Amino acid sequence: MMRTDQENPADPTLGHDGSVPEELSHCGAVVDKAIEYMLGEKLPPIAIASALLGGSLGLLARTMDQGTMLAMLENAMHSVRAGELHPDRDRARPAG
Repeated sequence: MMRTDQENPADPTLGHDGSVPEELSHCGAVVDKAIEYMLGEKLPPIAIASALLGGSLGLLARTMDQGTMLAMLENAMHSVRAGELHPDRDRARPAG
């Protein structure tokens, strides 16, 4: 996760207390619904992911400096390398 506060610019999506801000949760829910819709339209997952990533990178490039953008991308790479985004991890989680 990322922070937007100045205390820890390497993690700009967490609140000061480590919680996920309400607006981030809301945005995540909207993106989840969009993904669900596109999968229902039988669009290939790689096309969906590529479009979402491209749109996200475009938004980042328009709204923040390169250092903050790189910190967010490094955090994402760390999550992948740590196995936090592996498909087996999601299958192992209980629903709800």
